[in-house]
Amino acid sequence: MNSTAVSPPLGRLPAVRHDANGHRRVDMGAVAALALPLMLNSAVQLVLNLTDAWFIGRLSVEAMAALGATHFLAIVFFLAFGGVGLCIQTLVAQAYGARANRRASRATWWGLWAALCTLPPFLAVALPARPLLGLFGLDPAVQDLAAQYWTPRLLGGPLAVGLWAVSGFFNGIGRTRVTLVVMLVVAVVNALLNEILIFRLGLGMAGSAWATTASLGLGCALIVALFLSAALQAEYRTRRTWRASAKGLRLVFALGIPTGVFPAVDLVAISLFQLMQVRLGTVEGAATQIVMMLTAIAYLPAIGIAMAGTTLVGQSIGAGDRAWAGRLGDRIIALTTAYMGTVGILIGLGGPWLIPLFTDPEDPAAAAVLAAGLRLVWIAGAYQVFDALNLASAFCLRGAGDVRAPTLYVIALAWLGFVPLAHMASFAPGQGWVDALPQLGWGSVGGWMAALVYVVALGLVMWLRWRSGVWRRLQV
Repeated sequence: MNSTAVSPPLGRLPAVRHDANGHRRVDMGAVAALALPLMLNSAVQLVLNLTDAWFIGRLSVEAMAALGATHFLAIVFFLAFGGVGLCIQTLVAQAYGARANRRASRATWWGLWAALCTLPPFLAVALPARPLLGLFGLDPAVQDLAAQYWTPRLLGGPLAVGLWAVSGFFNGIGRTRVTLVVMLVVAVVNALLNEILIFRLGLGMAGSAWATTASLGLGCALIVALFLSAALQAEYRTRRTWRASAKGLRLVFALGIPTGVFPAVDLVAISLFQLMQVRLGTVEGAATQIVMMLTAIAYLPAIGIAMAGTTLVGQSIGAGDRAWAGRLGDRIIALTTAYMGTVGILIGLGGPWLIPLFTDPEDPAAAAVLAAGLRLVWIAGAYQVFDALNLASAFCLRGAGDVRAPTLYVIALAWLGFVPLAHMASFAPGQGWVDALPQLGWGSVGGWMAALVYVVALGLVMWLRWRSGVWRRLQV
């Protein structure tokens, strides 16, 4: 884009400043003001995950392996059913950029009605815990612990979707500090309830899941109350736009289903990958779960930066300036890549000190878990730059409403590439789930190398989709 002077658009164009010659420049201060609370918000999600892992790690290595078998699998269902909440940020950002405040409020209510519609499917997968987890051939002790965690965790699904929908409103209008405060409350309550329910009331794995569900319920109630506050009623008419609309719900589901399926498909593949590692053995499963939790130090705060891309791109498109949307998206992608690349190196270097935090030193398997984790942590660190390209590009594309083609790309790469490759690399003959596939028997290192190949390919594909500019021609 050239640096010629331009007249300001009619809408709300974000993160723009004009130099002395009237040329447009990216206001990095405005980008930081938007992205930093989102980054901290995602860091709070990291704290939530690490809190659960730390408390569960105090139970046993088997409990940590059970968390590894269920953690991403649970998130798969949250995302697959919860895209109707995640897509609200795009709708609100574009409405805000167009100065259509009532439309932003109405879209949020559509998201809340859609969240209510997710109750039946969440019940359908929450209740049959043992038959569902029994499909994966886990060690009986690990399977029993995983089933204890599964049902109460999945029952919190509709609460999470409602929280995402209203968070999307605040993020879409640029008030990201509100969602940060709400998530801080959720994190503190979750930590307190983990201690009480797991140990003082003796609920074990189920106690951790109930703690998370209860804290999500509190967060959902709090953020809805803020959405209905007098100040937002005056500006956005939030108390007058609550009626459900068939047209609005169709729009939310049309945009929300691919929005949720995109990360869900990726996480299905990751979940199967983790289940493969648990099938290899308790030590391999626990080490994989710990390293996955450590990579969250990179990708969860980075999701906050990438979410700023959704808002900035969406607001720019709403304001009628797609060229500016592209410029801001490029800047977000660069920032995300720099952050995750740096953290990837730090995770590798810090492995010897970080991994023991998630094991009981008195456990006989603790030394073996540390040794296995040290072999895997550098592989995980190596793909962080490409995961950044994937995340940032995908979230910027989401801001433009370009979610269908990226979803097809991730389906192809995950199911035709990553899953079979991880199976072949991880298992020796007769050890895996599908004997028809070649089985190389490289163990957990082989499985993680397959993950490296997958993330590199996915990151490049998503970045090339963004750079192609196809999204500039789409209408939401």
